[in-house]
Amino acid sequence: MENLKEKSERKTKLVLEKKRRYLYGRIDWGQRLIIVLGYRGSGKTTLILQYLSSAHKKGIYLSLDDFYFETHRLVETVQNLYGMGYRLFLLDEVHRYLWWSKDLKQLYDDFEDIQLVATGSSIMDVSKGNADLSRRAAVYNLHGFSFREYLSFQKITELPVLTLDEILTRHHSIAPDLLDSFRYPADFQNYLKFGYFPFFLEAKNTYFQKLQETINLVIETDIAPYEELQHSTTRTMKKLLFVLSESVPFTPNINKLSEKLETPRNTILRLLDYLHQAQILQLLRTTTKGISYLQKPEKIYLHNTNFAYLFSPAKANIGNVRETFFLNQLSALHSVTAPKFGDFMVEDTYVFEIGGAAKTNAQIRGIPNAYLALDIEGGNNNSIPLWLFGMLY
Repeated sequence: MENLKEKSERKTKLVLEKKRRYLYGRIDWGQRLIIVLGYRGSGKTTLILQYLSSAHKKGIYLSLDDFYFETHRLVETVQNLYGMGYRLFLLDEVHRYLWWSKDLKQLYDDFEDIQLVATGSSIMDVSKGNADLSRRAAVYNLHGFSFREYLSFQKITELPVLTLDEILTRHHSIAPDLLDSFRYPADFQNYLKFGYFPFFLEAKNTYFQKLQETINLVIETDIAPYEELQHSTTRTMKKLLFVLSESVPFTPNINKLSEKLETPRNTILRLLDYLHQAQILQLLRTTTKGISYLQKPEKIYLHNTNFAYLFSPAKANIGNVRETFFLNQLSALHSVTAPKFGDFMVEDTYVFEIGGAAKTNAQIRGIPNAYLALDIEGGNNNSIPLWLFGMLY
């Protein structure tokens, strides 16, 4: 127990000077049970430690992948710490703990004067398990850096958060003012290559190595144990990811993928869904409501542009990169689906065609609420600078 307290104090001191991610100010810290989900390395641990360092109650950080919890139940540990005066419990990596849902529910129901703040993998289903926490927990998703956050953490400039409506209606006046604050296109290109995850701040020369290691960890230690996958299925998932990475955005032919990987069709669809939930792939569908993993997606993308440069460092397709950027930034806050015409539909209302400076209105002419998102400095009329969609959070 003393060892756990020492680890908590040591970890908390390490984040005192760190900048806060966008989500910190959006969380309702008054909730009794808060769960923050997100990709490994996105900054979840730092975020909850920052809350611990500023909280006005006695608290402790506990990582549930600690060896201590191999032989001790969380409920028992919290009961002991409660007797010592602790009322705030920061629980990291809860998906790595077998009884996570049952213990969180019991603690929530048994101790009305404690606060539980937990983090977990983006694949974690809060309604799954022996106890449904979805009615008790305030659940938040921590995304990787937006282009705006990247500029802020790089100490290049602090830019305001924009709404989608502001971008659509005022982009022609907003963009020139913002362009004075950073170097376009150099800063934008750097973001596309290595700006999505906070660990680029540690060392850019090892960024892609760490990115590769993180993907392997997500597959092997987040997805596989959580979904109880066999080793052969995990290997198939890696092969599937490699095949897709060579040709994204990919219009899937599930039967051909099934033949190529010698794997049943439904298994391919299930693995695609796991990779989507784990934020390694993005599956673009015609709707975001009432979908089943058995429904074939319209297109498959890598989750973010950094992955595109990881898998194709010398020949990342710029058209793919632009579409991936748009889908990644918009889907963090908005519903994005596949339209009949154009590349993307946002909130079932706005249609977007993505491209370079030479792209014309030809493919969206006559379509209401249709826009071009182009890789340009400044826009006009319905042509909007692509980078501006990186200011949404």
